[in-house]
Amino acid sequence: MSEQRTGVAVVGSANLDLVVEVPRPPRVGETLLGRAAGRFPGGKGLNQAVASARSGAPTRFCGVVGSDESGDLLQRTLTDAAVAGRVRRADAAPTGVAHVFALDGGDNSIVVAAGANAELTAADAAGDVAGAAVVLAQLEVPVPSVAAALRAGRASGALTVLNAAPATVQALDLLGDVDVLVVNETECEELGGVDALHAAGASAVVLTRGADGVELHVHGVPLVHVPAFPIVPVDTTGAGDAFCGALAATLAAGSRLEDALVTASAAGAIVAQHHGANTPALDPQALAALVATR
Repeated sequence: MSEQRTGVAVVGSANLDLVVEVPRPPRVGETLLGRAAGRFPGGKGLNQAVASARSGAPTRFCGVVGSDESGDLLQRTLTDAAVAGRVRRADAAPTGVAHVFALDGGDNSIVVAAGANAELTAADAAGDVAGAAVVLAQLEVPVPSVAAALRAGRASGALTVLNAAPATVQALDLLGDVDVLVVNETECEELGGVDALHAAGASAVVLTRGADGVELHVHGVPLVHVPAFPIVPVDTTGAGDAFCGALAATLAAGSRLEDALVTASAAGAIVAQHHGANTPALDPQALAALVATR
């Protein structure tokens, strides 16, 4: 009898986000005055784990933070969102930090210092995905660790989802173990485009295009377009992570990929209407209400 798999295992980064509101990114050599918007829990892995849990899926997280106050904050964030598992504490490296420039109109520019995220090992990653229905990973942690998580997930029969962000050519070597690849327009272009991703082994490519919605490219099948929900964005930081987390949660519940993309788009829209990469406004009821307007 095959092992019963449930929920989502997220392998990835956990950062403290320092957000500054500015009209535009600073030029080289320029000091630009902005407004401090706050300190928020973040990191693609943590954001996606929290979004998965808040979308209703049993979720656990595998990551590394520092033995510092920022690490305490991130652990509390995961616990408060009902994400299972304790993050590992690095002995010397500090918790990762992201400097977020929140621009007028809701866009953002982000600079990430990995810190303790760089200490996530392949053994950490592979050991924490057993029994999950969906394994979700990104690329803010060492690529060999992501590869180990995807291989272990595929070997156990889990559905594997990779958000190839930030884009790196090394992602192409992972695609043989990826069931669903999620990229935005910039990442897709940096990796050579949809055709190149198909050629590298990605059978299902989910291309997120912001206000222009989402495209599902499956090799040999007509393109599927999912329109974006009309919103007035406040802060798009974390909207893509909410999309990925809700996508994984919905797939873990047994939904078809096309239907899961609608719920994932709703999650991104909810988060984009709030400051910070995470918001308690994201929950199953809010998702269902927004999806019902489609």
